[in-house]
Amino acid sequence: MNLVFEDASLFRKCVDGISVLVDEAEFIIDEKGLSLKATDPSQISLVDFELPKKAFKKFDVKKSSRIGLDLNYLGQVMSRAKSGDSVEFLLSDDASKLVLVFSGKSKRSFTIPLLDLTSGDLPLPKIDFDAEIKIKADALNDSFKDASLISTHIVLSVENDSFFVRANSSKGNLENIYTQKDHSVVSLKASNEVRAMFPLDYLANIIKAASSDTEILVSLKTNAPVQINYSLGDGKLQYFLAPRIESD
Repeated sequence: MNLVFEDASLFRKCVDGISVLVDEAEFIIDEKGLSLKATDPSQISLVDFELPKKAFKKFDVKKSSRIGLDLNYLGQVMSRAKSGDSVEFLLSDDASKLVLVFSGKSKRSFTIPLLDLTSGDLPLPKIDFDAEIKIKADALNDSFKDASLISTHIVLSVENDSFFVRANSSKGNLENIYTQKDHSVVSLKASNEVRAMFPLDYLANIIKAASSDTEILVSLKTNAPVQINYSLGDGKLQYFLAPRIESD
């Protein structure tokens, strides 16, 4: 196996987007590219990551393989990449370690032990969503920061062709409203009104790797998991987060 990815800092962002939820997981490397599916330890969220073969400068894979890694440590190693560095991924001769080589103004290599993680194939939830909102990441980030002053949970809803972010507690109430006229809203489609509550820290972590102008697709159905999709270069991140059923 020999993979070369030209923009090491972009690959680091992809790892960051996964490791906010998952500590350890297996990357699958096959003829399509590099992918990963994993749930967080509490199993209320799922991340699905794909980086296609075409995204790599070099993609030499003789047979498909699974590589188990400590994602937090991989993120720390990736953080050592300098601006303009490329990153090369190699397996050690005994296939027990991953070798990362950063190349730019200098060449530096790190060797990371692989973890023995046997995970079955995770099926993705099949949900017939009633609303889809495509919105810039900075607008969502602002709403999540606003909501954090009020509560640890937020309600996402679509009513009257508007997208609402709400939080309520003894500290008070928050209501942020987004319409299709807003600069931050790319598109808003709904076949029904929807409403669901989610843990705020998970939502904030899910979009942490996105830059401010990244377009985030939020798919909603009343009291069903939310699906959140966005791209980092050619990499695609998809998340599902279970709702908290509101008590009357």
